[in-house]
Parts: sequence; structure tokens; C-alpha cells
Amino acid sequence: MIEAVLQVADLAKSFGAFRALDGVSLSVEAGQLVALIGPNGAGKSTCFNAINGQLRPDAGRVVVAGQDVTGLAPHQLWRHGMGRTFQIAATFGSMSVVENVQMALIACHKQTGRLFRPATGLHRASALETLARVGMADQAERPCMVLSYGDIKRVELAIALAGRPRVLLMDEPTAGMASGERAALMEVVTRAAQEESMAVLFTEHDMDVVFGHAHRIFVLHRGRVLAEGAPDAVRQDPSVREVYLGNTAEASA
Repeated sequence: MIEAVLQVADLAKSFGAFRALDGVSLSVEAGQLVALIGPNGAGKSTCFNAINGQLRPDAGRVVVAGQDVTGLAPHQLWRHGMGRTFQIAATFGSMSVVENVQMALIACHKQTGRLFRPATGLHRASALETLARVGMADQAERPCMVLSYGDIKRVELAIALAGRPRVLLMDEPTAGMASGERAALMEVVTRAAQEESMAVLFTEHDMDVVFGHAHRIFVLHRGRVLAEGAPDAVRQDPSVREVYLGNTAEASA
């Protein structure tokens, strides 16, 4: 049996009397893309933030590569091999594309003390190699402020991949992108996951992206896992169709 790179067990989080997460358990193996979906208010963002250390869970465990990392801050989790991209992508707009990735590599190598010295050449080759993986090498010298939003998303992915994460959390990775851009980005993510034996957990509202790219799907409803399994099984699950997919499942089948 393959051991999961990311294991989440019985995660719970309440805000006053409201129980946002109620015993959520999930796992992601190396090379897998796993989708976390559900209706608005299901607990997806809370789950992501509890896994990523932006929220401290009331109970439960988060384990990365066999190590309990529950409650660690995001920067500590990054050192343990957890990366993240956000629904609203952000880069240093006045810096070039390659400089943004170089900044990530400088941080990875704990060289931030050199930022007040010439850093133009630091890890440039590695940064360009990473940009090539996401299809952005030809725009390496452009300032990020002039890029389209789809390209900003690719740069954000390159920044995340620069740290060679064991686990990558992606919060609506294709939000704001055109349909063709969405498929292309997810193909890059799939290839990176397989090449790096990386576990990817992502949320997404576009069901074409979910059912077209996820190896497994977890469905949250009212803070609990309503269903989980392969895409076809989840698509046909009556409870999932009732609370979330509705006619979408039939249209996508």
C-alpha cells in the first residue's frame, strides 16, 4: 500500500457555536491530484487554512511525509515541504518574471541576507528552468505588472514549484482564466506532480477542471466529508448530486 504524502485526520474547527469543520479526514498520495469540492459554506477554505497553518485546528492532525505538522505556521510548513497558491494570484509587479522566481529560490536557500547585495545572478538558471516548465520562459524579462492574469497564475505556480514542495495546496488555481488556459495550467500541474512525486490538493468551482484532472475527489458539506472517491463514482453519487452537482453531473457525464 502506497503511503500518503499528505494525511489529514479528524480535523475540526469551530467559530463560536458554528462548527466549520467536523472531523474531516483526507489523504493525497505522491503524484496525485485530489480535488476538494462542495457548495459555498461547506468548509473548503477553512480546511485549506487549517492544513496550511493560517488557522489552528481545534482538533485533528495534519501529517506531511510522516511528520506531524499540525498547527505550524505557514512559513514553518513551507520548510517542511508544503507550498500553496491562492485564489487571487499576486507577484512583485515591478520585478521581472524571472526575478520573482529567483526571490523564491533565494528564500529556499536561506540567502535572504544577501538581498542588499547584488542578487541578479543568484539561481537565475534554476529560475529559468522552472519558468520553462510552466511555459513562461519566453516572458522571463517582462515585468509582472504587464502580464495577463492567466500568465500571473503561471508565474505564481513557478514560484511555488521553485521550493520543490512535497505537498502543494492550490486554492481555485484556474479562477479568472480563460477555458483554454485552465486546461493548459492543470496539465502543467499534473506533469509536475508526476515528475516530482508531489501531492496536490486543490479546490475548484469549474467542474470540467475537477472531473478532467483530479484522480480523486472529496466532497465537503456542512463541515463534513459527504463523499470521496474516483471522479466517476463521485459524479454518480446521489447525495453529491442532491447537495452540490445537480444537473451539472448529467451535463458533464
